[in-house]
Amino acid sequence: MIKLIAIDLDGTLLNSDKKIPEENIKAIQKAAQAGVKIVLCTGRPKSGILPYFEKLGLTDEEYIIMNNGCTIYNTRNWELVSYAQVSNDELDKLNHAISEYPDVCLTLTGEKHYYAVGNEVPELVQYDAGLVFDTAIAASLEEMKATSEVIFQAMYMARAPQLDPFQEAKEEALAKEFSVVRSQEYIFEAMPKGYTKATALKALSEKLGFSPSEVMALGDAANDLEMLEFADHSVAMGNATDEVKAICRYETTTNDQAGVAQAIYDYVLK
Repeated sequence: MIKLIAIDLDGTLLNSDKKIPEENIKAIQKAAQAGVKIVLCTGRPKSGILPYFEKLGLTDEEYIIMNNGCTIYNTRNWELVSYAQVSNDELDKLNHAISEYPDVCLTLTGEKHYYAVGNEVPELVQYDAGLVFDTAIAASLEEMKATSEVIFQAMYMARAPQLDPFQEAKEEALAKEFSVVRSQEYIFEAMPKGYTKATALKALSEKLGFSPSEVMALGDAANDLEMLEFADHSVAMGNATDEVKAICRYETTTNDQAGVAQAIYDYVLK
């Protein structure tokens, strides 16, 4: 019996217009009313999640895994249940990696702000900040190291022609000290070592007393792979990558066809 549903946002819960199909909202509400825990599980920061969570209209305490597993919040009082932190030494290493790549911007997600390391915020970074209903702030590395704000994760941003060679050259070295993933064409992420959506989902499931056999997870992209491997009931979206589809137990319709709702009706409320 499925007791927890972990749902990715972009490409999964959200359609191509970055909206939640009404069918998804109704199915999620029915699952919650049946006692199933709903866990949004995303690479987005808090600012990029709150408006969507509010649209779901859920009244019981739920949980949200943010920043690709670096943070877990409950939705009763928005308490930060657990988090990972990028240290000052790690900031140095992350920044050093782009010393020969001036077109790649190091961005940092903090508890309160979205930062671009440097003198100005590149247009691409500000565009991405807008997608999560935020505004990026330019800050020097020295300013970042001096702040008391907790920094959860880092993202390298650039257009694919600039980001591809950076990733090819630096991924192996960065992966020794960070959890890395190419989450989007223009984003290569670096989280504190050992933190992914899967580690957060595992910790939360154990906290709530659920085994992997009682967990369903839905996703579409590379940063969902470990989470999908953890859940016994793994569901690939119809628009998922071939890599995601290859490891999943089930496949549903696309994000533009309310695939989340279809999966809930097929496997949870059947």
